[in-house]
Amino acid sequence: MKNKLLVFSFLLLIMNGCVGTSSQGLFGTGVSIAIDPRSLGTQIDDNIMQKNLKARILLEDKKYLISINIKVLDGRIFLTGKVDDPEEKLKITKMAWETKGVRSVRNNVIIKEEFNFKQSAVDLLITSQLRTALILNKNIKSTNYNIDTYKNKIYIYGIAQSQEEQKQVIEEGKAIPDVDRVIASILLVDDLRIQKN
Repeated sequence: MKNKLLVFSFLLLIMNGCVGTSSQGLFGTGVSIAIDPRSLGTQIDDNIMQKNLKARILLEDKKYLISINIKVLDGRIFLTGKVDDPEEKLKITKMAWETKGVRSVRNNVIIKEEFNFKQSAVDLLITSQLRTALILNKNIKSTNYNIDTYKNKIYIYGIAQSQEEQKQVIEEGKAIPDVDRVIASILLVDDLRIQKN
């Protein structure tokens, strides 16, 4: 009886330390673990992924401690916060994709800058044109890509099914008028370290 009580107490202590009692932010309100649809194992895996990614990002630069927020749900990584330039956003996205067990990455990190209406309109038009081109191209799975345009430079990150698809995505970006440069961080499906279930 004492051994069972000790084991139960130990497990309770570990689960409380790893999982916590609520999740805040992504859903807007606290989500009780009791109604969390994820299994306990998935919750622990998500927590480990979240802590590993946070540690890697902090090793890159300590300023990210307060400027970048990370949430992992069922192997899906959600990033929010602010960075100084697009290269930082690209680097953080790449780190997220390199996390063991990741299934998808949603990067909502924004770039700090002084607002310029004309430049923002041009960037939005470029992004829309590329998004449309990817959707219309039957050889590209457009949902696998995130696109940011910043001062006429297109930043593309995502997953390609093949090298041919990867090449086509970059070519679609280069074909858009007024684009100065295409900076791509496109991983191949075969290169991902996806955790097999």
